[in-house]
Amino acid sequence: MAAEARSPRARYREQNRAEIKAAALQQLAEGGVQAVALTRIAKDMGLSGPALYRYFAGRDDLLSELIRDAYDEAAQAVEQAAATPDGDPRAALHALADAYLGWAVAQPHRYLLIQGAPLPGYEAPPDTLLRARAAMGPFLKIFAAGVPAEALRPVVAEMAAWVRKEEGVADWLAQHTGLAPHDEAAGVALAGTVLAWSQLHGTVSLEVSGQYAGMGHRARTLLTAQIDTLADSFQL
Repeated sequence: MAAEARSPRARYREQNRAEIKAAALQQLAEGGVQAVALTRIAKDMGLSGPALYRYFAGRDDLLSELIRDAYDEAAQAVEQAAATPDGDPRAALHALADAYLGWAVAQPHRYLLIQGAPLPGYEAPPDTLLRARAAMGPFLKIFAAGVPAEALRPVVAEMAAWVRKEEGVADWLAQHTGLAPHDEAAGVALAGTVLAWSQLHGTVSLEVSGQYAGMGHRARTLLTAQIDTLADSFQL
């Protein structure tokens, strides 16, 4: 298998796949997901339609690859921020939020690919859920040490029930925190992460789509205030 991966044929195949994905990303940036067209990519690359299908089974297959790459790069940006040593959980929380906002603003077309309106008729492969959770993972560790305000107890209770019910959620939580499903901190970690993710996406989506233009504030300023408020609610 390793020898095959190093063969000229394998390198040529990977080079062409990378070129196809780059062309699709350019189309995505120019006109959104509806603009991604395999026939145009094939023409620009000097390939026939059937030749292109040797690299991707169809448009949905190509979109799935772009979605996987986007989730992976978003997760990498967050994980790199989490790797910065800092004993202050609030500062760490700000670093994660800033990293995600920075990635989305720098690549709005890729952010909208994974977080924008669903493409009619397209169904993302199951493994994209794991990739999405990877970007959220570092938040779990921070909130696991939190003490939620009384008003958040219903959310914590729902999250505690969720982790006890769903094995995949329990595995995800354990991977990032080492917590067992019935640990009291499990519901706290999930509640904080889901709330942070909801606020983060609300702000990032409005910024990327240009909805904050002319409103007299920056998305980062608003996000900082939101994160501080949430951190207060968990005594971080």
